[in-house]
Amino acid sequence: MKWIDFERQIKKKGIKLFTPLDAQRFLGRSKVGTTFLIHRLKKQGYIQSVKRGLYKLSDESVPDLYLANKLYEPSYISLEFALSYRRIIPETVYEITSITPKATRRFESLGKVFSYRKIKKTAFAGYTIEKQGELSFRIADAEKAFVDYNYFRLLDGKEPLGRFNKEKINATKALRYADKFNNQKLISIIKTTLR
Repeated sequence: MKWIDFERQIKKKGIKLFTPLDAQRFLGRSKVGTTFLIHRLKKQGYIQSVKRGLYKLSDESVPDLYLANKLYEPSYISLEFALSYRRIIPETVYEITSITPKATRRFESLGKVFSYRKIKKTAFAGYTIEKQGELSFRIADAEKAFVDYNYFRLLDGKEPLGRFNKEKINATKALRYADKFNNQKLISIIKTTLR
């Protein structure tokens, strides 16, 4: 299969991001042959590296929120970005912040900053699946973003979130999420701030 056929197939199937293994399957080449081809195509400007081992066609745009989920999996968008997205806080946030059960990480990709904070697996919940264009992404609901944010403020020794739209937060739902962290101080903070 030639590059033009590979490119056509990727566009036809709506694939925005691909790995060398995906390319190997599409092209029917060996691992070594695919690695060499990807290196050459990257050098020629046909494909662009999003992060090590993850690529996109140079002329295709990838929605930021979709990319945030794909850069580091599993993850869901939360914290400041989700609070701004849900209009809980008035500020516009440019760094896309996410939650993961894996190690904390930070990436700069395609001119944007994506950060990931680790939480315990029992608290990895409370997100919905939404769409940006044709692509889906996972983002915390208002209450979970609020609890996640206050949890990390507590860990970092900072005051709880003070300026936010209380009317958009369901206190009962927020307390259910806070219980998942098994942290009495967090539960107390959520009760106090939503009173």
